[in-house]
Amino acid sequence: MSVDLRSDTVTRPTPGMREAMARADVGDDVYGEDPTVTALEHEVAALLGHEAALYCPSGSMANQIAIQALLAPGSELLCDSDAHVVTFESGAAAAYAGVSTRTWPTREGHLDVDTVMGFVRPGGGYALPTSAIAVENTHNLGGGRVVPLHKLQRLRELTAERGLLTHLDGARLWNAHVADGVPMREYGELFDTVSVCLSKGLGAPVGSVLVSTRERVAKARAVRRRLGGGMRQAGILAAAGLYALEHHVARLAEDHAHAKLIATALGVDDVDRNVQSNIVMVPVSDSRAFAEAAAREGVLVSPIAPDRVRLVTHLDVSADDVGHVLKVLPALLEVSAEN
Repeated sequence: MSVDLRSDTVTRPTPGMREAMARADVGDDVYGEDPTVTALEHEVAALLGHEAALYCPSGSMANQIAIQALLAPGSELLCDSDAHVVTFESGAAAAYAGVSTRTWPTREGHLDVDTVMGFVRPGGGYALPTSAIAVENTHNLGGGRVVPLHKLQRLRELTAERGLLTHLDGARLWNAHVADGVPMREYGELFDTVSVCLSKGLGAPVGSVLVSTRERVAKARAVRRRLGGGMRQAGILAAAGLYALEHHVARLAEDHAHAKLIATALGVDDVDRNVQSNIVMVPVSDSRAFAEAAAREGVLVSPIAPDRVRLVTHLDVSADDVGHVLKVLPALLEVSAEN
């Protein structure tokens, strides 16, 4: 048996999803003629309360297109120090958008709105003023933490007063929606741009969607083309996204329950507080050694820091798989603690 907990990106299309992909009505999306892509874009825009949407090959591209749609070269984007847009996107904001990024210190993905606003730079003299703020929900390196709605509402209120634009990296926003019961639209309407991923918890093989105003999405479409992200008969892929929206959102609650079971068995402190969605962060003495030992027993985990591993539950992790994990990892954790 092999159980892959490295990420929720490792999922494979279900039989129903494959059938939907095979039946997809397609056209050339660069010409705006793929009806399935158009249907997906309309559905996601409506879900998030925005005027328009753009289907993108990846979440990183969706985030970087959003940055270019919001900010001119020479502008400053403010985000947290563990945010995906500055940690895992290869310096793209600087390399492609000419945008400077500055970060506030974060702790386990918590959002302190007063701290954030204290980092906003007004400009003047040689100082570069802050133009936009990016927030991640759920927060990957924060252990899948859900940012509470009231904090996002407060952030929106204060940024609006200061004339600042906002972007939500909602790669796992579906998990936040299921965990807290907040409608997607309530999240979406608090931000000028939002990206959501279809190929993580929802199990589609490819794709993210960026939403905003019609004007910004038109600009974003031009940026996507410039980055080489224009796709032709992409409806085959978009069909997987539409299927996922219909069949795989509510079931995320199973992944969350599995994560809590694993966290409890591994003795994670205050499980209800620290495991809010489908990610479990586990302290170990040597993350690489632990991961190698777990792999020998048929469980794949990610060393996320020298003394911490990340476990992510997902569509392809069954109850039986969780049972195997519960047999393997607690014993390895005891050995790790002894060493």
